Amino acid sequence: MNRPWTLAGSVAGAVVVALDGTVLTVAQPRLQRELHASFAEVQWTSTAYLVAVASLLVFAGRLGDRYGQRRVFGLGMLGFGAASAAVALAPGVGWVIGLRAVQGVFGALLQPATLGMLRAAYPPDRLASPLAVRTAAIGLAAAAGPLLGGALVTGLGWRAVFLVNVPAALAFGLPALLRPGRRPAPARAPLDLPGAVLLAVTLACLVYALTARPVSGAGLAVAVLTAAVLVRHERRTASPLLPPEVIGSRSAGAALGILVAVSASLFGTLFLATYVLQRHLGLDPFDSALCSLPLAVLMVASAALSPALLRRYGARATTAGATAALTLGVLLPARTTSLPGLGCGFALLGAGFGTVMVAATQVIVRRAEVTTAGVAGGLQQTALNIGPAMGVAAAAALLGAGTGPALLALAAVAALALPAARALPGPAAAEPDPHIPDEPVPAGAPARR
Repeated sequence: MNRPWTLAGSVAGAVVVALDGTVLTVAQPRLQRELHASFAEVQWTSTAYLVAVASLLVFAGRLGDRYGQRRVFGLGMLGFGAASAAVALAPGVGWVIGLRAVQGVFGALLQPATLGMLRAAYPPDRLASPLAVRTAAIGLAAAAGPLLGGALVTGLGWRAVFLVNVPAALAFGLPALLRPGRRPAPARAPLDLPGAVLLAVTLACLVYALTARPVSGAGLAVAVLTAAVLVRHERRTASPLLPPEVIGSRSAGAALGILVAVSASLFGTLFLATYVLQRHLGLDPFDSALCSLPLAVLMVASAALSPALLRRYGARATTAGATAALTLGVLLPARTTSLPGLGCGFALLGAGFGTVMVAATQVIVRRAEVTTAGVAGGLQQTALNIGPAMGVAAAAALLGAGTGPALLALAAVAALALPAARALPGPAAAEPDPHIPDEPVPAGAPARR
């Protein structure tokens, strides 16, 4: 497999998805005004995408494992670009919402494949560097997205932000489909379609419940019920959607839990920081974005340093230190509202999250066989969709008590990742072979998260 192209394609796919989310936020007020949409309808332009993508990520990863990561990546890129172009031509907000859901389906195909391709192209002990490049690119996209979106909306209108995805989709999607690489050996086990449906319903209801305002109790109840049925089904089926060698790994389960906790804390804090910057300090949106730039800068820098930290200290110590830094970054805005103090808090958030992203993702993807790398990537992406939804929901619910107590609660969520980090591997010299299951969960017992 062509490693430079694989890395470039993985980065392009991750950046396209990251840019899409950030530029849409900037475009929504103009979209609402021009399409005469209600606030609830504008919210659904984001919710429809989130529900679709979160519900299908793991099954899409399984499709990549079965039919080839590069082939599924190409289909996801081209479909994502086509749906984006269609949104730019949509005549009404109903069309935008429906096409955003379609975009989410192709985004679900695209995202796990960006990690599955890296696992297939690089040996396990060399994964940290390409993952660091990918994470740094996401940080740059997060920083550039609001600025790019603001320039496009101001100069060309809200429809222009959706056309940004099209060139990259064509540039990387077409070569991936025209030269899809070696196809995996035919799988004898059938696809677990009942498991895929149960997982999709569980995640769709969970994401909808968390993004609804107020939080939907009925959605949470359905998610819990279908999750229980899913666990029962996966334990009994001969070909489970969630392979035991992936979810049965103690370190992979801990890494997934860490990603949920730190992403929930980060995005909940960013939600609250908007109120601190714009309502308490009176900053306009542009000045607020400038104040938060240290987050993106340190996220990029920390991702670049992560491979060296992992080689020297291992995932356990690296993740624990980064989580402590992120927790301190959450606490600072609770103690000070000065711009230097807030800037320092944003810097700690970026440094902590960038490092955790590389370290935890490496653990999840490295410990998966190439034949299950897509499912591992789907689980990683699912954690990074569920965590932010949980964090923003918690922050919104606690906002009435004041930003201080809400930030303390989010810091406690981040701190939950500290004991979980003990389950991660130590330095490379003491690390077990990634192809030998580490402390597998006994049959019939749930994986530790």
